[in-house]
Amino acid sequence: MMNIKIPYSWPNFKFDISWTLFLDRDGVINERIVGDYVKCWQDFHFLPGVLDALAIFNRYFHRILIVTNQAGIEKGLYSHEDLGAIHEQMLEYIQYHGGRIDEIYYCPFKPDLDPFCRKPNPGMALEAQKDYPDIVFSECIMVGDSVSDIVFGNQLGMKTILLGNKEGNNFSSEFAIPDCRMHSLSDFATFVEGMYRD
Repeated sequence: MMNIKIPYSWPNFKFDISWTLFLDRDGVINERIVGDYVKCWQDFHFLPGVLDALAIFNRYFHRILIVTNQAGIEKGLYSHEDLGAIHEQMLEYIQYHGGRIDEIYYCPFKPDLDPFCRKPNPGMALEAQKDYPDIVFSECIMVGDSVSDIVFGNQLGMKTILLGNKEGNNFSSEFAIPDCRMHSLSDFATFVEGMYRD
């Protein structure tokens, strides 16, 4: 197994307002609870700058989608209804601050049987493409904080951005190497604004 240090960098690719943005949730939009799950709204805390970033993305992406593994449901730690209530509150805050999420896809299963919907498998992206047939994966960006997010995006031909410095990220294959690495969603939003300003 090979651990490669990926330096922080600006994206080296261009895109336009016809593109689709895929976002992981925990560790990207809200604080990840290490060793546990966000089981109710009281556990959910937006990461700094995320609401402003989503307002920026609202202006520059055709579609914004969340794809999130939520194995806590199969583990019995929270229900589909609990997750729906969390997302309802989350969307209200995002919309109030000028942002937009067009759809949320989640996989409720544990990794044991390698379910097709669970990242890095492509199930959620293919479901999104079924809902929105104009999605072209080569004109999509996947932003996540885990190698599974990067593999998910790369295998589908998306551009990929890895956020943060999460330990345990193992860059062991070409599909695990992100196109760039940034500190936060706010950094990516700053890049997006600058790209269009220039």
